[in-house]
Amino acid sequence: MNEVPKTVWWDDVPCLIDQLRLPATLDIVRCEDLNSVIEAIRSMQVRGAPAIGITAAYGMALAAKRSTAQTSSKLIEKLAKAKSLLDAARPTAINLAWATKRMLDLAEANAQLEPDQLRQRLLAEAETIRDQDEAMCRAIGQHGKTLLAQTRNVLTHCNAGGLATAAYGTALAPIRAVHEDGQPIHVWVDETRPFLQGARLTAWELQQAGIDLTLITDNMAAYFMQQGHVDCIIVGSDRIAANGDVANKIGTYGLAVLAKAHNIPLYVAAPTSTIDLQTANGAAIPIEQRSTQEVTHIGQQAIAAEGIKVAHPAFDVTPAHLVTAIITEQGIAYPPFAEQLQTMVETANAANARQ
Repeated sequence: MNEVPKTVWWDDVPCLIDQLRLPATLDIVRCEDLNSVIEAIRSMQVRGAPAIGITAAYGMALAAKRSTAQTSSKLIEKLAKAKSLLDAARPTAINLAWATKRMLDLAEANAQLEPDQLRQRLLAEAETIRDQDEAMCRAIGQHGKTLLAQTRNVLTHCNAGGLATAAYGTALAPIRAVHEDGQPIHVWVDETRPFLQGARLTAWELQQAGIDLTLITDNMAAYFMQQGHVDCIIVGSDRIAANGDVANKIGTYGLAVLAKAHNIPLYVAAPTSTIDLQTANGAAIPIEQRSTQEVTHIGQQAIAAEGIKVAHPAFDVTPAHLVTAIITEQGIAYPPFAEQLQTMVETANAANARQ
């Protein structure tokens, strides 16, 4: 099986696949300073909650590397400012703030070290976050494949594959896992308007992996459900509230309503770092409003008349009662979610603390 190249890595500076150029060109971006990391996140050269978190962790390590601070206390001050700038780049994806907090917490816990020692510790922590993400995604695949044992046709939305993570994916992880086991599987790929992550990224990933797929426009999903051609839906998430409400790419809520109407299970796959226990429910999740040009243009080509009023929320929130199960590296949670999600996060945090 062909593996998707690693999405984000460190080579003296953070390096990442430029997802704006796929599938036509596989280009690598080298982020030479903090501003270039922030721009890569904001512009969606890197996207997907886990991949954004990894990139932000590397951004913190880069900020430390580039800082001329002569004391660890001054270096930590610089890191706190870097965290604020990174967190503002994309507000909905909680993995971003989770990663920068983890990096800043580590710096503050090791304030007694010399600055260069602290810089080394920060880079090592960012590498650990990357490695842990890949391990979590593979565990999601192993847990999630049990839900696909009798499944032939899966529908997915946006891109929650290797490109959205360190390498293996969240929503695509169970699909990859059953494919690796030799089970026939077919994926309906929503194109995911207006940024077309499904068409540009998910379809490319599945094709590279040799997994059977059919690309459809978003407004075809209901038709294929009605015709009995969809057995389940698997999506990723950018933030899961404490009660199990799920923020994901715009259009996910509509799929959830359709799934309910057609008695089709909707599964959400995400690492525990995507679970935000401090946010009680979906109403409290900030929804990023992106550039209107992403709606009025495809690439540089205008598809709407100039001056038209446009709205572009990048995410919507699917209420917990429409979610059949949430798949994490710790296992599968079923409704009601609150207690199980809390236990999963606590278990994951304890495991990370031991490492």
